[in-house]
Amino acid sequence: MAILAAGIFAIQAVNIPIPWGTSGHMMGAALAAIVLGSPFAAVFILTLVLIVQGVLFGDGGLTVMGANIINMGVIGGFVGYYSYRGLLPVFKSPYAPAFIAGWLSLFVAALACAVEMAVAGTFPLELGLLSMGLYHAVIGIIEGGITAFAVYLIATARPDIMADATVVPA
Repeated sequence: MAILAAGIFAIQAVNIPIPWGTSGHMMGAALAAIVLGSPFAAVFILTLVLIVQGVLFGDGGLTVMGANIINMGVIGGFVGYYSYRGLLPVFKSPYAPAFIAGWLSLFVAALACAVEMAVAGTFPLELGLLSMGLYHAVIGIIEGGITAFAVYLIATARPDIMADATVVPA
């Protein structure tokens, strides 16, 4: 779990500026939920990562810690886990569902963030949904690819640590 948290910390360190004062980055919530077999585990890991980022590195900030945990941990973890579990029966391989889960978890969390900023009065809703949605749809492709590739690597090298025993190397 510690290595997974460290990897998530590393991928979140790359921030991509988005016009109108916000940024985008990968989350790793779907990967944590898939590997550990629980959206609650993803919430736990993302909470720890966000606390370390905020307290030790000043990244993300302490005043928005709750919103970040809800968006990245709760929304990202639950959307990632349940979309993965829901898509597994549709595909012959677990890697396409992992890709979609990674993409979807990031995209939905970004849209939730845009709605929260609009409710707070800091960002117009239409502009927020457009900019956050557009940029995170693209960033989500990278997130989905990393999620699917990481699931493949873990299933190949150490299938015993995958919570889902049905994930086997292709």
